[in-house]
Amino acid sequence: QVQLVESGGGLVQAGGSLRLSCAASGRAYSTNFMAWFRQAPEKEREFVAAINWSGGTTAYGDSVKGRFTISRDNAKNTVYLQMNSLKPEDTAVYYCAAKGSLSSQYEYWGQGTQVTVSS
Repeated sequence: QVQLVESGGGLVQAGGSLRLSCAASGRAYSTNFMAWFRQAPEKEREFVAAINWSGGTTAYGDSVKGRFTISRDNAKNTVYLQMNSLKPEDTAVYYCAAKGSLSSQYEYWGQGTQVTVSS
């Protein structure tokens, strides 16, 4: 079993920055691949970014490329999402997710952290 706990959300003005953290506990294998998703009110959940165990491979959603950076510190069992140049449309609940293999679905999810960007 894996538990994921997000932190770092809050209220920020447009153009500002925030760093989200996701602390993982449980089987290390189950966190080989970790990702951030977000969901705004009345919208579908959207992929934000993903990273593999080594950190050598990352992927980003088109709407955040060039502004957000995903990273991980395996010694701390923590994944980060550095968000720069924030826009009001980035307002959403951000969720951390984890899975063990590339071909599987994300099976472990955190409770989410609210990010609100004011214009």
